Amino acid sequence: MLAMTGSQAFRVGIVGASGFAGAELLRLLAGHPNFEVVAATGESMAGERVRDLYPNLSLAYGDLVYRSYDAKDFLGLDVVFLGLPHGTSQPIVKELYGNVGVVIDLGADFRLNDPSLYPVWYGAEHLCPELLPEFAYGLPELYRKDIVGAKAIAVPGCYPTAACLPLAPFVRQGLVSASGIIVDAASGVSGAGRGPKANTQFCAVDEDFAACSLLEHRHTAEMDRVLDATVLFTPNLAPMNRGILATCYATPTHPMTSGEALAVMGEYFADEPFVLVDEASPSTKATLGSNAGAASTGSTQPGSQGSRGSRSRASTWTPGRFPSGSTSCATGETIWIATWQGLAWAAAASGTHCTPPRPTAARPSGSP
Repeated sequence: MLAMTGSQAFRVGIVGASGFAGAELLRLLAGHPNFEVVAATGESMAGERVRDLYPNLSLAYGDLVYRSYDAKDFLGLDVVFLGLPHGTSQPIVKELYGNVGVVIDLGADFRLNDPSLYPVWYGAEHLCPELLPEFAYGLPELYRKDIVGAKAIAVPGCYPTAACLPLAPFVRQGLVSASGIIVDAASGVSGAGRGPKANTQFCAVDEDFAACSLLEHRHTAEMDRVLDATVLFTPNLAPMNRGILATCYATPTHPMTSGEALAVMGEYFADEPFVLVDEASPSTKATLGSNAGAASTGSTQPGSQGSRGSRSRASTWTPGRFPSGSTSCATGETIWIATWQGLAWAAAASGTHCTPPRPTAARPSGSP
């Protein structure tokens, strides 16, 4: 088992560090005293300096150059993050698993534990289904025990994170029905990645609000898995850089007031440092630049003001933490690293040892 002193740094590699998720991960790691990035790949940017693509990282990474992927550059590292397009992590994970301290995949290749779901939702058979049981689902607030000490972590999708956090306190305690759940969520443009796409160009997105992938969005399967429920999911593209606002609807199993619903959520997340439960109306800017996700809830009953029948509504707004998975991933890694230091998560989350300080590398204007 790895041991760590206060001055020792874990050696980190990032496969796919030139996209939005990879850049955000680089920014976060730059502010963490226990991580040292020693290798970063970017196939389309190989040979270019990180600072030339992301000037805000100049002070943190100096002359670090993107390279093409070669497994030998990563073998033996303490942590390897993968920020690759969906479907491309599987062969690399097969090479690295067991040969590095921990593999953390930001993509969707290991989020579903049933291999039969990949052809349905991702259009291809899984290349290494034997590794699916080895991956912990990296949503700390719901899967902390699985993450601690894991050798492989699958970072949750952005929409499932925003939807499952507010719904879990109610679904897991049987306070709402597991069927008929509706998730209506809007995401910023960076969630679609850095590559140019016709529907994410400025002229296409500006002054528009569009539903997309109706009834067939891949994150639906992830929500079903986490909640053990049936979810009807509608994703929307909003004209903003980053962030998600998710409004979720479910049917209570017994009468519940808005105050009672808020109390349920508050108690469930009482010890979570990155979840703010608030009665305020949702706003993505409420958590801008932070690692926090904010959550609110309400309930209507027959005969109450504004009633539309017996329904509960839960919302989250997460512009800082979940632009495309990278911050969720770094949070999961903080928990993993706590096991090597012999720290309880409570101590880590309160600011002891391995909780990252405010990053020293600024996010540039207009970045995701």
